[in-house]
Amino acid sequence: MSEALPPPETMCEGKWLRLVRRGRWEYAERTHADGMAVIIIAATPDDCVLFVEQTRIPLGGKTIEMPAGLVGDQPGEDTLEDAARRELVEETGWSAAHVEVLLVGPTSSGMSNERIAFVRATGLERVGPGGGDSTEDIIVHQVPRADAPAWLMRKRSEGYELDLKLWAGLWMLERNPDGTAIDR
Repeated sequence: MSEALPPPETMCEGKWLRLVRRGRWEYAERTHADGMAVIIIAATPDDCVLFVEQTRIPLGGKTIEMPAGLVGDQPGEDTLEDAARRELVEETGWSAAHVEVLLVGPTSSGMSNERIAFVRATGLERVGPGGGDSTEDIIVHQVPRADAPAWLMRKRSEGYELDLKLWAGLWMLERNPDGTAIDR
């Protein structure tokens, strides 16, 4: 915007979100975690992509997503890599030997200040059951990479909401953001 913006005005604030007005624009901010999240792109040693299924109240139904979570919502956690490692184990039961931040950008720039980092996790080892923390009810799906797009479309036909970032994640299993192939 070329014009100077007025200061933000808090319209409403809850435990997790705040609704803000700035000029004529209204948008949501997180009240914690600095508005940053990670999405973890991961395939198991036998080349299965890790997806998570969970009910999302705002959508009123079940979704299929890649493992993801907020950055900084745990004490002492201060990096994207820390959050990606924690969320991968918590949600899927897999630990990564290496995590690499690929891209950071807005999730819904017209509605929220939230940004998400795509993080590629490699060198996976099974360390637990996954399923999320005590407030979550996550089902882990391990889908062969070659079957993943068709599997996702079947889930869509069954009524699941699909996070559109899934397709970017599938692409980045094999490529860097600039399109170059990764060594596997």
